[in-house]
Amino acid sequence: MTLAIFSQLGSGYTTDKTFMAVAGDGAMPGDGDPLIVSSPIDGKDLTRGKMASEQQVNSVILQAQHAFERLRTLPAPVRGEFVRRIGEVAREHKEALAEVISLEAGKITQEALGEVQEWIDICDFATGLSRQLYGLTIASERPGHRMMEQWHPLGPLAVITAFNFPMAVWAWNAMLGIVCGNSIIWKPSEKTPLCALAVQAVVDKVLDDMPEIPRSVSTVVIGDRDTGKQLSGDSRIPLVSATGSIPMGKKVAQTVAARLGRSLLELGGNNAMILAPSADLDLALRAIVFSAVGTAGQRCTTLRRLICHRSLADKVCHRLVKAYQTLPIGNPRDAGTLVGPLIDQQSFNAMQLALGEALREGGQVLFGGDQVLHDVPAGGFYVRPAIVKIRHNADIVHHETFAPILYVMEYDEMDEAIAIHNEVPQGLSSAIFTENMREAERFLSPAGSDCGIANVNIGTSGAEIGGAFGGEKETGGGRESGSDAWKNYMRRATNTINYGGELPLAQGIEFG
Repeated sequence: MTLAIFSQLGSGYTTDKTFMAVAGDGAMPGDGDPLIVSSPIDGKDLTRGKMASEQQVNSVILQAQHAFERLRTLPAPVRGEFVRRIGEVAREHKEALAEVISLEAGKITQEALGEVQEWIDICDFATGLSRQLYGLTIASERPGHRMMEQWHPLGPLAVITAFNFPMAVWAWNAMLGIVCGNSIIWKPSEKTPLCALAVQAVVDKVLDDMPEIPRSVSTVVIGDRDTGKQLSGDSRIPLVSATGSIPMGKKVAQTVAARLGRSLLELGGNNAMILAPSADLDLALRAIVFSAVGTAGQRCTTLRRLICHRSLADKVCHRLVKAYQTLPIGNPRDAGTLVGPLIDQQSFNAMQLALGEALREGGQVLFGGDQVLHDVPAGGFYVRPAIVKIRHNADIVHHETFAPILYVMEYDEMDEAIAIHNEVPQGLSSAIFTENMREAERFLSPAGSDCGIANVNIGTSGAEIGGAFGGEKETGGGRESGSDAWKNYMRRATNTINYGGELPLAQGIEFG
């Protein structure tokens, strides 16, 4: 099928018959292995072609290196203007871009529009940042000397993204990375390459009007894990930002570390919420449902564990089941749908395996988990989100399943709740619902949540771009998006300037 965004921007990156495996300067079809792109909505093929070969990826890296050497010398506000214009074009084509996300990633229209808005928002943030790449002035112990700190661009950056946020995560990295003076090589998920090609078409539109920006400032390479391994292992790429599963992240980290490069990792979540006795249940239930079933449970920040005070457990479970029974499941492009499809059969199978394991470990499925076959497009994998009551230390609870399964467990004292919360190996997003100030502050304290994101009286999902996004432990420790995450994409230089006529040594050393 022909997607509106490509015709609107005059891009030839894809047709219903084929796609370009390298998009950007020197766009070309792939010379690598074949790839069929299908929609999770109905399983129908969208396009097909070949992925980029090793030689093509090597050529992209070389072009990105040349682009970086030009880009780093442009004033940061000029780079900011480039990013600002990207945001304007994305805003102009917001609906058409969201259409690609819905078609290829299966997101409902509202969430797809929200993802494009997130891209627009980070453009605004990065534009302002382009005039705020601050260093420091540092007092020197030596007379007639001044010390200062500067931040300089790193080099070509590799960005490896997952299917579930096929535009926004690139934007977090690329918009900041470009403002900081780096060129970007993007390897999207092979499940959502059309989203990446649509994004590159937007970038191309801006490049046409800004000849001072090198054309290879942004390039897309469509490839599989071998492409990711090649990018991770290339010493010309000082930083690899990777979003995906924990096993994938470990492989990237090991490959990059072997050459002493930098990696920025955003991996698994297994996020939890503590529901305290004083919680506003009406507020909490709305947050639980969105956090647990939004994007069909396929967000990094999806709520997977509900740690409920024993006095509330039965009431909360009853209300959750009633809410889940009314969830509209179906074609994500239809108005009113709240739960779209899983990305593919592999995800459906993983969900069924996890539910089977939960039952073997003594869990009780209170609702859902079955495949929906009626009133949904044939060929897609639609499921009823599941609620499972289970003990907190069941093995399956400690493993993230990327599907809409909510495990409910009970606690008696807040010490126990926090211990249950922190006992899993992942540490991305967390929340507590309570009207008790002491409980809230304790949850946010060093003795509380061990996650990178900790919320009070809001859910685990739906982070704003102004804060740094990322988590601890097996989540990878990386931070993207807001706050001072921009420092990941730069190198720090400490400078000492002698403006006097003497040459005193530090630490009072006398030499000769």
